Amino acid sequence: MASHHHRLHFSQLLFISSFLFFGLYVCFLASPVAAQCKNPPVIFNFGDSNSDTGGLFAGLGFPVDLPNGRTFFGRSTGRLSDGRLLIDFLCQSLNASLLSPYLDSLSGSKFNNGANFAVVGSSTLPKYVPFSLNIQVMQFLHFKARTLELVTAGSGNFIDDEGFRNALYMTDIGQNDLADSFSKNLTYIEVIKRIPSVISEIKNAVKTLYDHGGRKFWIHNTGPLGCLPQKLSLIQLLQKKDLDTYGCISSYNAAARLFNEALLHLCQKMRSELKDATIVHVDIFSIKYDLIANSTKYGFSNPLMACCGFSGPPYNYNIQVTCGHRGCPVCAEGSKSISWDGIHYTEAANAIIASKVLSMAYSTPRTPFDFFCRS
Repeated sequence: MASHHHRLHFSQLLFISSFLFFGLYVCFLASPVAAQCKNPPVIFNFGDSNSDTGGLFAGLGFPVDLPNGRTFFGRSTGRLSDGRLLIDFLCQSLNASLLSPYLDSLSGSKFNNGANFAVVGSSTLPKYVPFSLNIQVMQFLHFKARTLELVTAGSGNFIDDEGFRNALYMTDIGQNDLADSFSKNLTYIEVIKRIPSVISEIKNAVKTLYDHGGRKFWIHNTGPLGCLPQKLSLIQLLQKKDLDTYGCISSYNAAARLFNEALLHLCQKMRSELKDATIVHVDIFSIKYDLIANSTKYGFSNPLMACCGFSGPPYNYNIQVTCGHRGCPVCAEGSKSISWDGIHYTEAANAIIASKVLSMAYSTPRTPFDFFCRS
């Protein structure tokens, strides 16, 4: 009888702690972090779908329909999530406006708070294919030259030379380089042989931005590719031997870890080579892997199952019926899912990822994000 009471007592404690966590989480969603900047920085972002705030939608007219955007925006904005992305939470933490896609001619923005060059599907290689990293950097150089022309001509409220110099340059790319290599049925050894070329492209991008006056860089490493429901569903039919303790694809994550090691080394090297530059490397992999490995602790269930997808457990992903297409079901609003569509994360997951990023525990060197506020 006593043991029964202990179990009851424990379950009550578990319920209370879950309730308290959920309350804290809701507070975080409402206000990710108290605004830190009196003068928010100008921000330029380069990357792929992890940080695309509508570039694919605007640039190619590619439909990104509801339920994308349902949670925060109440409409689709071109983000591949039910709500805000990590970059949105980071902007909000600095009291900065959300970034408009550079390709969006109808955003009404003069881009005086910066611009987002990230586009869904982007990679570093091959070069000169829209919208590879080097094309995004070329777009930035065109944007900067044209903006400074307008400033010189005395037109309007545009970013001046000092604004570009003091801006924060953010990069989150590499996931598609790894994913594309695996999707071409390259062996693990062949995939990792490509990593130095990808790292070299990231170095070229940072060096080009530095040569054009950029001094503040914030670089995300790549997440656990092997934990994406999309990848898991595609290898499910082939083999199941390659799964780790948490059900993720070991070889995919091993490649991501090797990429991240090389990226960290690059950041350390550039820190000594590029005088006066602040280069912060952020370990997104560890944050996301922890979220999946300890999902129940964070209030999530089924960490490897898409909220918006077709086919049911274990992954709820079907490449023929993807999120946003007619007939594709979606989980109820407020459901505690980590994966939104099998590739991208839910707003609920992004909120927790942002809080971890802002904690500095995953940054090298440990730099508070409000370091980038304009003085």
